[in-house]
Amino acid sequence: MSLRVLIVGSGGRESAIAWKISQSKRLSALFCLPGNPGTAAIATNIKAGVSDFEAIASAVEANGIDMVVVGPENPLVDGLADFLKGRFPQLMVIGPGREGARLEGSKEFAKDFMSRHAIPTAAYRPFTKETVAEAKAYLGTMQPPYVLKADGLAAGKGVVIPDTLKAAERELDEMFSGKFGQASSKVVIEQFLSGIELSVFVLTDGKDYLILPEAKDYKRIGDGDSGPNTGGMGAVSPVPFADREFMRKVEERIVKPTVAGLAADGIDYTGFIFIGLMNCGGDPYVIEYNVRMGDPETESVMRRISSDLLSHLEAAARGRLKDETILVSDSAAVTVVLVSGGYPGSYAKGYPVSGIEEARQEGVEVFHMGTAEAGDGVVTSGGRVLAVSATDTDMVSAARRAYDAAARIEFKDSYHRSDITKDLLKYL
Repeated sequence: MSLRVLIVGSGGRESAIAWKISQSKRLSALFCLPGNPGTAAIATNIKAGVSDFEAIASAVEANGIDMVVVGPENPLVDGLADFLKGRFPQLMVIGPGREGARLEGSKEFAKDFMSRHAIPTAAYRPFTKETVAEAKAYLGTMQPPYVLKADGLAAGKGVVIPDTLKAAERELDEMFSGKFGQASSKVVIEQFLSGIELSVFVLTDGKDYLILPEAKDYKRIGDGDSGPNTGGMGAVSPVPFADREFMRKVEERIVKPTVAGLAADGIDYTGFIFIGLMNCGGDPYVIEYNVRMGDPETESVMRRISSDLLSHLEAAARGRLKDETILVSDSAAVTVVLVSGGYPGSYAKGYPVSGIEEARQEGVEVFHMGTAEAGDGVVTSGGRVLAVSATDTDMVSAARRAYDAAARIEFKDSYHRSDITKDLLKYL
């Protein structure tokens, strides 16, 4: 049976998933809601918002959709998967229900889950405005730097790491005063873990799992990890320090107990789990869970999956993942994100973009993140505009190819980091 698939979302992550699914022999029709100018080349875009559940249901019905792949976290946390399954019992939905999505929707829920299932993570305690005195006393028992996390969704910006106790107390007051809106009405304070970060991605049907290629992303706006956090300025896969022994520890200590913990807690979970990890001297610790793929990591991860992603997704939706084998290329993938000048602060929109097709040479894909159609061309419409993703035999060659391609793309005030992968050269 061939499948009619709807991808919910409009960013680089959804562009990369659409690109990969479009290669499947199992696919008969591909739709993106709302999609972007990049997905329009390989799918039918449907104008609607990702939080407009009724519009999504109408699109499912009108287009005879067999499978919905939910890209972003907000509709999952708000219960889109439950809504669609209630409306269409036979529909395959890739994304957890509201209960499973709490792994991302609530930092306290996630930390309690890890504690309950003996999954290695930093020591922590949750606090509210009513217990601010206890929170400050708890800070006084810790060593700097301090990690303060808004409990709820804060568009990837809800974590602050002050260097001094006074700064931590000030940040705590600001968070309880609404710095991150409702998301910081509860704050989780946790121990600072020293090490290097990476992301591991798992596809699960709630019983079995496939481990996708791991990746490392680059969050800060400036070279050398300087300046404010962003949604992500680049990514690389594989990660040189994540050798076979380290990944064995990740699977045994984290992936297996996570999937088993969901089952033990009676949480029906079908979809991706993004595990943000810290490598502390060769031992993995969980920083956070996300309940979808990462962006821009997906733009590198999808480039390395050699097997049929749609077949894997169908197996997950049908509870048959144990029969699947994922094939991963030995090549390296490096993604460089081109952003609007001023991002992650204020920035202008509407600048014409040129050079996208010129950049698409052998081994290079350009995924749209924040663009809009304008006549026969595209213009900038977001902070993160394009993700240039290149593959080659090794990380150094892939990075060179990505930067050569990125240099062909032009728009006013374009900016990108120039050091993606350089911190990893010492591990080669």
